Amino acid sequence: MIRSLILQIATRLLVPILLLFSIFMLLRGHNLPGGGFVGGLVAASAFVLYALSVGVDGARRVLRLAPRTLLGTGLACSVGAGILSLATGASFLQSLWVKVPIPGLSDPLKLGSTLIFDIGVMFVVVGTVLLMVFSVEDRVPGLIDD
Repeated sequence: MIRSLILQIATRLLVPILLLFSIFMLLRGHNLPGGGFVGGLVAASAFVLYALSVGVDGARRVLRLAPRTLLGTGLACSVGAGILSLATGASFLQSLWVKVPIPGLSDPLKLGSTLIFDIGVMFVVVGTVLLMVFSVEDRVPGLIDD
């Protein structure tokens, strides 16, 4: 943990912004640069910044899930997107699209199975990065926490 009042205050402001930006990158990623991998890196960097500011134990409390759980959930989402394609008779991981009409909008909202895959990738990336960072602290106590 870095004992700096400036870092702690900046972290309180930056973490929500980074998490919102990671969701933006996730949703933007199908047609433009971004996606689950980049969104996952941005979200993981928010939690790493938080761990540097308040300590790894504080970051684990805020995360509320073990990194391994995130990793497993992400893998399940990604494989689930492929199985969903197979269940409809398409090839594994082929994109499936559904149009959802929204009252007040002229065009329906198009949702694809690629979003499920990207969410899975995001969870895998966040889980992997945090597993590495938290494991380093477990192996070398005091490296991040004082």
